[in-house]
Amino acid sequence: MLLNSQQFNPLGSNPLVVLHGLFGAQDNWRSQALIWAQDRHVITMDLRNHGMSGHDPLMDYDSMAADVAVSIDELGLEKVDLLGHSMGGKVAIQLALNQSQLVRSLVVADIAPVVYEPRHDAILIGLKSIDLVNLKSRKQALDALIQFEPDPRICQFLLKSLYKNEIGEFALRYNLTAIEKNYHSISAAPKPINTNANYDGPTLVIKGADSQYILPQHKTAFETLLPNTQLKVMAGCGHWLHAEKPELFCGLVSRFLASKV
Repeated sequence: MLLNSQQFNPLGSNPLVVLHGLFGAQDNWRSQALIWAQDRHVITMDLRNHGMSGHDPLMDYDSMAADVAVSIDELGLEKVDLLGHSMGGKVAIQLALNQSQLVRSLVVADIAPVVYEPRHDAILIGLKSIDLVNLKSRKQALDALIQFEPDPRICQFLLKSLYKNEIGEFALRYNLTAIEKNYHSISAAPKPINTNANYDGPTLVIKGADSQYILPQHKTAFETLLPNTQLKVMAGCGHWLHAEKPELFCGLVSRFLASKV
C-alpha cells in the first residue's frame, strides 16, 4: 500500500519521514515540517486507515511498517531519518526493527515499545454515537463527542478528520471500524522478527513531562529494543508535546538530526 504523503523541500538532503498518531493525519505536522524543511527534505505520511490513505481491515504494526517501507521505496529514498508520535512512534520502531537498513536515525515522540491498557474506549463510543448521516454541523458533532471526552482540545483534534463526502454527507477520514476492530493490535508492542534483534542506530526519545505514556518501568523495553537511545524530557508538556511547545520540540529534533550527519 502506497501511503498518501506530502513533501517539503524535495531537493533537500537527508530525508526525514514523519508519522502521525492514532486518529491523526499528516496535515497535523505541516507547521513542524516547514521548519525542518529549511534544512532537509521532509515527507509527512498518512498511515493506513487515516487521512487520504487507503482503508484496510488489517491494522497491525508489521503491516503499517511495511506500508511505510513501500512508500519510502516508491519515493526513491534509500535511507531516511524516521520520526513517529504515539502510534506512529510504534510504527517507526517496528520499521527500524524489521528493516534497519532503511533507517539512518529514529525519533520517538512520547510512546514506549510496550503493551498499553485500553485508553480510548470512551472516545470510540463517542465517535460511534455521532449520527453522521443526519449530522447538520461540526458543532453538533462536537456537542455529541464532548459528552464522552470532556477535553475540548482532544475533541477538536478528533474532528479534524470530519468532512463532507461526494454526496454531501458528513464522514470521517479515518476508518473507525478498522481502528476499533484492531485496537488490541494498536495497543500492542512492536516486536522484532528475530527474538534477539534490535535497532542499534541512534535514537532520540522525547517525553512530555506531564504524560504517562513513558514511565520508569519502560526503561528495560527501550534498552532491549533500542539500545542506542537518548531521552529528552519536555517540561510543561503532555502527550501532545509537539503541538504544545512546537519550537522546543522542533529544536530538539533538529539538533539531534544535525548531530548525526
